[in-house]
Amino acid sequence: MAAAVSTPQRAPFALGLLVALFSAATFGSSGTFGASLLTTGWSPGAIVTLRICGAALVLLVPTVVAMRGQWHLLRRNALRIVAYGLFAVAGCQFAYFMAVDHLSVGVALLLEYLAPVLIVAWVWARHGRRPSPLTMAGVAAAVLGLVLVLEVASGAQLDLVGVLWGLLAAVGLVIFFLVAADDQDALPPIGFAGAGLAVGAVSLLLAAGLGLLPMTANTSAVVLAGWSAPWWVPIIELALVAGAVAYVSGIAAARLLGGTVASFVGLSEVLFAVVFAWLIVGEAMSPVQIVGGVAVLAGVVAVKLGEGGRPGPGLPTDDVDAALLAAADGEPSTGFAESERVH
Repeated sequence: MAAAVSTPQRAPFALGLLVALFSAATFGSSGTFGASLLTTGWSPGAIVTLRICGAALVLLVPTVVAMRGQWHLLRRNALRIVAYGLFAVAGCQFAYFMAVDHLSVGVALLLEYLAPVLIVAWVWARHGRRPSPLTMAGVAAAVLGLVLVLEVASGAQLDLVGVLWGLLAAVGLVIFFLVAADDQDALPPIGFAGAGLAVGAVSLLLAAGLGLLPMTANTSAVVLAGWSAPWWVPIIELALVAGAVAYVSGIAAARLLGGTVASFVGLSEVLFAVVFAWLIVGEAMSPVQIVGGVAVLAGVVAVKLGEGGRPGPGLPTDDVDAALLAAADGEPSTGFAESERVH
């Protein structure tokens, strides 16, 4: 009888774990395929615009289906959706690909993953809520790991422009937590994702039309895994796999595992990105950088563990603390904030 009861509990977790790993892998592929276009002369703006527009088009029909009879929720959440589309989607992605244009894929992604540390610092500075010892240890590990990844001690020349773009991508991820964590109006995750991607796509197209976003593209072949491929191959991958598929699988993973477990598994995106960069474009991190990357990941996990079990200070639900607590919540209804990040 015990076996009969436990079996159905293990099966959903195993399925959720596989889906979460699949989601992390699809998100992690974005930097490598984007880098293949950058090397042929594409601008980050052109890559981001085609990726977001393509993903928005792919999710158009699922969004319409999900929002049937609930269109009033879009009006009620208009400001959140606009903020999400402008900063968490368009801004974060543009900053990330600008970082990739100056740094390796792995380093750019690790810089973006400092977002949880930035949230902890903001909560401490604004509300005076001192981090727990485990959180402080995690921050120290993440900072030390970042120093190793950037090879500061080795005397290697540091691309400050790339580092700044990577940190801006982290800020975009912080804004994602602030905007997307609140689901009090029961806006369906697919509807929120589709609407946010649409806003991001429109904003990128407007910026390009006004000349604010450099748009340089060509039809030169790209090199993937040592083979020459047409330019549209990485574009399709970015829009379909690293965009729409990554979002949908992220939603499924969060609902199967809950927000906390799904977010921990999602950290493997950094490792997938490094593997993709090595296999597809031959871009490998040094042993010291790998150690630093592990330290950053360990630090982020420690930050999440240190903050996840602490009671909130009773602030409004749309405040930074609410976003941080929602990011650590184990309830499936709040897992969207952890799983649907754009990279």
